[in-house]
Amino acid sequence: MCPMKFLLISLLAAATAVAQEKPADASHEMEHMQHGGGQGGFMRGGIDHPVAKGVTLETTVDDTAHIITLRVGPISLPANTVHLKMPQPPDLHWTIPVNAWLLAYSPRMVDANGNEMPGRVLHHTAFWNENRADFLCPNKEEHIFGAGGEMTNWVQIPGYGYRVQKGDKIRIETMVHNPTSTSYEKVFLEVRIPYTEADAPGPPALKSYYPAWFDVKSCGDSSYDLEPGKSIKEGVSVLKYSGVLLGVGGHMHDYAKRIVLEDASQNETVAELDAKVDSQGQLLGMPTITFFDKGGYKLTAGDVLKASASYDNPTAKVLRDGAMGIVVGYFVPDDDTQMISLRQKTKPASRRTTATTHDR
Repeated sequence: MCPMKFLLISLLAAATAVAQEKPADASHEMEHMQHGGGQGGFMRGGIDHPVAKGVTLETTVDDTAHIITLRVGPISLPANTVHLKMPQPPDLHWTIPVNAWLLAYSPRMVDANGNEMPGRVLHHTAFWNENRADFLCPNKEEHIFGAGGEMTNWVQIPGYGYRVQKGDKIRIETMVHNPTSTSYEKVFLEVRIPYTEADAPGPPALKSYYPAWFDVKSCGDSSYDLEPGKSIKEGVSVLKYSGVLLGVGGHMHDYAKRIVLEDASQNETVAELDAKVDSQGQLLGMPTITFFDKGGYKLTAGDVLKASASYDNPTAKVLRDGAMGIVVGYFVPDDDTQMISLRQKTKPASRRTTATTHDR
């Protein structure tokens, strides 16, 4: 396997990490993250949580090694506590300190001394670029990074990076829980991000990729109710730019069967991704597909991309917000200058409301 293919497989697998986490109490955890834009916890399924006090964002920049380290915390994690009953960190904002390409993301949970903690106490984290709109759904902010309890690294793709400008605002949304029997105090989420500066003279050092989220809910909120038995949900995305997909992976939930991405305009299947589940139907993982053998999967402006997600829910009841169906990929446009229009002014940050917990 060529190095670039291996690296992209690792990166796309990380994009589905949150879907694979095994909750302490599934009846309280069915409202996994929503992939959406805007402000105020769109990955929280519209549920308000008590806000954890004293949680801040600490940023360290190593100019020599070209590594930015972000730390969110401190966070207290009482034992055997599902996320609905856990005070959650507020949404925090990271101001990009330099014109650069972000190359990779390495998350972990640590204590106050930097010692590594169990990763599964992280329910999920998501980074949203408030200065860029999603190229498929301009009503949403650009979702640039996500991680779950597996703490999978998003490794570098040689020759490519995610372009940011000095002063860009990245909203960091974090949710924690503690399915273990041990309580933890003063825990931090730490994310290390290597970067390459972009101010050097001459041609660009890297090509820019753009996160692509082909959602069965199209440009709406991603969660939907999972009906009993077999079901299929479909949604379309209209491509506004010509370019190539480097590869795709999938994001689904428990009882998933398959997600398919089709180019309806060309009457062609782009990818079929069969979910890996255990004997109880709990999601274990999703495959990834790369298109390097043909220089990327060619897409043309105006193409209609259809995503369809298949489930088989054996519980005989409706699981509220129990399903998602997203094909996650990286898109490289033919003409990167066309993407300039996606930049937008930062919106005023919303405040998360302190509320009582919501049980199912």
